[in-house]
Order: sequence, then structure tokens, then C-alpha cells
Amino acid sequence: MPIFDINPDISRAHTLASDFYTDEEYFEQSKEKIFARSWQFLCTSDEVKNLKPLTILEGFLDEPVLLTKDDENNLHCLSNVCTHRGNVLVENACAENGIRCRYHGRRFALDGKFLSMPEFESVESFPTERDDLPKIPLAVWQNFLFASINPFAPFENFIREMRERLNWFDYDRLKFSAAKDYTVKAHWALYCENYLEGFHVPFVHQSLNRAIDYGSYTTELFPFSSLQTALSESPSSGGLADAETQPLSKPQNPFDKNIASFYFFVFPNLMFNFYPWGLSVNVVKPINPQKTKVSYLKFTSDESKLNQGAGADLEAVELEDEAIVESVQKGIRSRFYSAGRYSPTREQGTHHFHRLIAEFMKL
Repeated sequence: MPIFDINPDISRAHTLASDFYTDEEYFEQSKEKIFARSWQFLCTSDEVKNLKPLTILEGFLDEPVLLTKDDENNLHCLSNVCTHRGNVLVENACAENGIRCRYHGRRFALDGKFLSMPEFESVESFPTERDDLPKIPLAVWQNFLFASINPFAPFENFIREMRERLNWFDYDRLKFSAAKDYTVKAHWALYCENYLEGFHVPFVHQSLNRAIDYGSYTTELFPFSSLQTALSESPSSGGLADAETQPLSKPQNPFDKNIASFYFFVFPNLMFNFYPWGLSVNVVKPINPQKTKVSYLKFTSDESKLNQGAGADLEAVELEDEAIVESVQKGIRSRFYSAGRYSPTREQGTHHFHRLIAEFMKL
């Protein structure tokens, strides 16, 4: 059976073969086929004062980009590489009225348009559009910025369901409160697969299992994303209840229940976790087939709820996830394992994720 033929019928399907996680060639192919064609988290918009250099998935895609804000407050995402000889233009965030290459003095406007170049008076057919800085597709959602090197589909196609289903959430109250990186000794996809199913919660996360009602746990699938919803075990578990008790919710919210958390996954590596206290954004960053960095960004709206419910101790849950995923990383290298089957009632998210991987890898 070809590795990327995942049966759409979950009751008949087999998981991705272990070769996907262990073969260096598949890992390399995923750079251009999956990650360069998807939307990657950059930063928050309030971090961009004027010029802000970033690297899209540093250590993996390693694409240097430059966020700029022009005089009219318009945001631009540009290649941070000079069109003359390939020098990186801006090394550190700064405030300037233009961009100047420190190698040979080529100048650009804040929108990337070529302005001038010394000693080029006799060059024929110069300048052309090739001398402008390439524009990288940029998307804004709430206060978050995303970019894609070669988008498979518009950003809206990836984010639409989260925008619509969580439109009641009060994003304006969110304030950045913490950031932390974790290094996981496992393939990036194994980490995502674990996130995409609540099947393991009763076995791996004892404290989380006490906070949520596992029996009511649901998964919804969308073209490039999925939503997992967990109800609180009890009203005292810090759930997103009705509008009278939880200011984050509005009366028209279709989820006016005792919700513990919403887990929204955006393919291939973005996780948006909504809790009564705010939002945790997790970015999964591949390093090599055996190592992944996971960046946690915490945005708080109600500090009084930080120690309640499903989002009470994210670090403990993270460490438990790391331990089990690293165990799987060892196991998939076994000569006696190639692929498994899915639980139709509990692993819809993982099956959907595998089908998306297969679709992108066959491009």
C-alpha cells in the first residue's frame, strides 16, 4: 500500500507508515511540500514598530523575512535579502524611513520598492521589478500575523472556521503574559497527532482527565483545521459557561455550555487553545526527524481563572505529552511496526491530519 494513500473511510484506514517519521527524505520533502505551502505564525502586530526581521521556522525553512510598517501604518512582509548580491538586509529591529543594504548601499522603500543603487548608471534595462524586494504573502487575524512562502490556499481557507466559531471570544482583552520553548525528542507530526485526539487523556493526563468530562469530548473537522471541545467535569472546574457567569461569552454563543476548553488546530503545526483565562498559542517547529521545538505563547484575559480547570497547569500536561510522544518515537523504529488503525470515535482528528499530510506530500 503506497505510504500516502490514506483511506477516507476511517473504519477501513491505516495510519501513515512509520517510514514517514524515520526517512530523512520525507522530512526534507515536507519543507517545500507542507511547510512552505502553509501559513506560519510570525508574531503579534504590536511587535512591529517599523522594521522587524524574522526567520520563518528558523532551523527548518530558514527563510529570512522583514516586517515593515510604512508612513500610512500599512504592514508589509518582504524578503529580507538584498536583490543585488543576497546580503541579509536588516539584522535587528529598528526604526528607519527606508531600507539600505550595508554591503553595497542599495536602497528600498518600506514597501520593498527599489529606490537607488550607486555605480549602476551604465547598467542596461535597470531597474526592473526583479530589483524590488519580493513580497511574502502576509495575513492578519486579530493581533496575530502569519506568512506563507508559497500558499496552497488563501489564509482565510485555513482560519475561517476558527474565525466564525470563536467570534464571541473577547480577543481585545488578551495581553501577552509568557513565552516558553520546549524541546521534544520526537518527529513533529507525532507531536501534532497526540494533540489531535483526546483518546489518550484518561491514560496520560490524570489531572486533566479530572477537569474535563471525557465522555462528552468532541472533534469537528474542517478543510484545513479541526476543533476539539471539552466540557468541564463540574461547574466548579473553570468552564466557559453561560454569559451570566463568564464574561468571555456572549448570549448568542452556540457553545453556551459548561465548556472547559476549545482546542483549535490549524494545519500543519498551529494550535490555538481557548480557556476561561485566555489563549495559549502553540507553534510546532521541526528541527530534524527526531527533534521538535514547541513554542508556547500565553495571552491572558482573566488572571483570576488561571489556576482552574483544563488550562490550570499547561506545563504538567506538556511534560506528560512529551514523555508519551518520545516513547512513540522510539517505538516507530521497531522492525515489527509499520502502521496502525484508527478509533473511528476518538481519532478523527489524527485521521484527518494524516490525509492532509498525504495530500500535500503528493503535490
